[in-house]
Amino acid sequence: MPPSAALPIEPRPEQFSHAGARWLAATRPAFLSVSLAGAVLGVAASLPAVSWGLVGWALLAVLLLQAGVNVFNDYYDHDNGCDAANTERVFPFTGGSRFIQNGVMSPAQMRTLALALFAAVALIGLGLVWVRGWPLLCLGLAGAALGWAYSAPPCRLNSRGLGELTVALTFYGVPLGMAWVASGQISPALACASLSQALLITALLYINQFPDRRADTLAGKRHWVARLSLPAAARGYTWLTSLAYGVLVLGVWHQLLPLTALCGLATLPASLLASAQLRQHADQPAALRPAIIATLLAANLHPLCLALGLAWPV
Repeated sequence: MPPSAALPIEPRPEQFSHAGARWLAATRPAFLSVSLAGAVLGVAASLPAVSWGLVGWALLAVLLLQAGVNVFNDYYDHDNGCDAANTERVFPFTGGSRFIQNGVMSPAQMRTLALALFAAVALIGLGLVWVRGWPLLCLGLAGAALGWAYSAPPCRLNSRGLGELTVALTFYGVPLGMAWVASGQISPALACASLSQALLITALLYINQFPDRRADTLAGKRHWVARLSLPAAARGYTWLTSLAYGVLVLGVWHQLLPLTALCGLATLPASLLASAQLRQHADQPAALRPAIIATLLAANLHPLCLALGLAWPV
């Protein structure tokens, strides 16, 4: 398949007669759920003292920020050529949205959309900071800066072996920021639970890099899946997920987390399944779809399970 060939399930210009639908789809809304789940965790840890009006605005800002990061990532992955060269992608999970490659939107339009989304986040964020103060400003600026620097030059953190850490830090901040907006405080329990969910979201990014490995290497995106041999990279996924669940268990053991937080282990079978499939099919991108779906499921459900555990502690 030549680099420019589109898969039948990928977006095409004729599917989007309305500009609003095209802009919305370009943000990859189906994958904003990981931010939503993290936000729910932050709010759950703040019950019952929650300012719901502020939470609504903060949730909108979180979703718009991830949407902007998604669009920026598409723009810069077009700029460096990795999405155009990606013939082993597992759409819709890897290889970008394909909006630029399939002619749905131009690179300039994608860049404008990303800037507009970041501008909207800034406006909402300034209002929230006015109410909640400088700690929220620090969290918000860190999240926006890391999201932009992940793929944008000259930083290109995802090309320097820092992309995984960037994602972990960014999504670690989502529940913390939501808790600060909701109640003006961050509990030790939330700080621990947020680390567990951030590591599982990092595992999602990590496994998505396997089908993109060849194209990313050609484009100079030297993330850890590209730097390591395939067997070593597959073991890296196991280490990431083991660390996520280990943080949870240790948090309960040391009484940082309530016993009910162990319901987060409900997603362990999905992570174990994905790990086994990845070790078996690391060199077969087309066979990784079930492992990616299992990882996506764990990344979404794990923070929701933790939210239940923190909302009703035992």
